[in-house]
Amino acid sequence: MLSKNKIKYIHSLSVKKIRNEEGLFVAEGNKIVADMLPYFDCELLVAAPQWLETHKSDAKEVVVAEGDDIQKASFLKTPQDVLALFRIPDSSLEAIHPNRELILALDGIQDPGNLGTIIRLADWFGIEHIVCSHDTADVFSPKVVQATMGALAHTQICYTDLLSWLKIQTEQGIPVYGTFLDGQNMYEKELNKTGIIVMGNEGNGIRPEVGSLIKERLYIPHPEGRVTSESLNVAIATAVVCAEFRRRNYTHTK
Repeated sequence: MLSKNKIKYIHSLSVKKIRNEEGLFVAEGNKIVADMLPYFDCELLVAAPQWLETHKSDAKEVVVAEGDDIQKASFLKTPQDVLALFRIPDSSLEAIHPNRELILALDGIQDPGNLGTIIRLADWFGIEHIVCSHDTADVFSPKVVQATMGALAHTQICYTDLLSWLKIQTEQGIPVYGTFLDGQNMYEKELNKTGIIVMGNEGNGIRPEVGSLIKERLYIPHPEGRVTSESLNVAIATAVVCAEFRRRNYTHTK
């Protein structure tokens, strides 16, 4: 049975300060938890008997959920059969090599759903590292974790002073791309298979000081002669840009 103190503790991890102090985050749902178990250290697993019968776990503590245990602890409107507390992994910029891989850089993404979707997109397109500005939403908040649908297991996220980091990259000759209304048609521009793609805030786009470092300015064109929306949702724009980079540099292997 899940004690009241444990339920209170799980709920406290909705606060970023507490997550950072404890070094733990919450993941929920049958698929998400199953996907994450092989990649993260699990401190606590709360699961229905039928879920435990079909899944292996090295969790430090396992609680067999009884009655509405998961309902009481859950952040979801419709909880599933399992909830887990995972250890927040160490992440380092030293593991990121934009001269050898394609990197996403996020400048002030605020919406948890957008951030989670972007992480899913990165995973889908084989982008293993995402660098975030400090004012980007916390990837380990319950809403973002839920929106990633398990993609956190395959994508490493680092938070840093994005402006300073990008300055270093440009000084080293790393190509830095970003989307702008005055950019060049993305479908007509040469795209490198390595480098950095910067995506900006939902309302304000890429900050001017960050934009000043971006020499490869891209524009996602819309049909000529037709009135359209002024802009795309940042997650949708990320999907379009990443898809074009991968299409252009796709190598088929059997």
